[in-house]
Amino acid sequence: MNKVAIMTDSTAYIPLHIREDLNISMVPLNVVFGEEAFKEEMEITIEQFYKELKQKDTLPTTSQPAIGLFEEEYNQLAAAGYEDVIVITLSSGISGTYQTAVAAGNTAEGINVHVFDSEISCMVQGFYVLKAAKMANEGKTTDEILHHLQDMKSTTRAYFMVDDLNHLHRGGRLNGAQLIVGSLLQIKPVLHFENKVIVPFEKVRTAKKALNLILTMLDDDVKKGTPLQITVIHANRLNKANEIAAELRQKYPDCHIAVSYFGPVIGTHLGEGSIGIGWAQL
Repeated sequence: MNKVAIMTDSTAYIPLHIREDLNISMVPLNVVFGEEAFKEEMEITIEQFYKELKQKDTLPTTSQPAIGLFEEEYNQLAAAGYEDVIVITLSSGISGTYQTAVAAGNTAEGINVHVFDSEISCMVQGFYVLKAAKMANEGKTTDEILHHLQDMKSTTRAYFMVDDLNHLHRGGRLNGAQLIVGSLLQIKPVLHFENKVIVPFEKVRTAKKALNLILTMLDDDVKKGTPLQITVIHANRLNKANEIAAELRQKYPDCHIAVSYFGPVIGTHLGEGSIGIGWAQL
């Protein structure tokens, strides 16, 4: 039976102890403050990141992993006896990480590299990683795992609401006029992934209405009868995320609900205060 390794990038934001328990390899993306780059999940914590964000006059930038990091991981896995590795990356529409993983795989020796584009990010990307790792540990084949991951896409949802429109404006997702009008009207865009990129799903007037819209869509999927895994994701708003998660646990006792976070790379683009909710079938 082939040994199948599972790898992901740091934007899945899977805690270290879980990665270690499930034998998941991770390659970090970078957040850059001025001339100083940090590997997220390794060289900077989320607490440090949001503290730096408040203190700096300019917003940080982000960058994908160097191809050498993927090559090094592939070589180590091959040396450990793995014959196949499934690499689950954040959406190829928002980062070159997927393409870099593929390029490194094309020259890898001693191991077959299969790169899976999650078409999403954060802990919802992590859903794919955790499921793949559990299947690999159960002895499932590469084809079985990849087929299941592809099937998961039909039940996977993620919606985000941002607190500060300036981050979207800086990223080119709002023009200057939209920024001014949106700020004056307190517009809170609800975002989602469509065709691998982040786009507005709907624009509502207040944060409360934005959250209620997301919760209504979640409720519609829960009512279909299949238990869901749900994650509440926050950008330095742990208390709010815990509050939402507690309400969901009470309302949906058959679902698995956990709190996660927007780490430095994704937090750079969404901004502090953002909240997201994602879900998929268990």
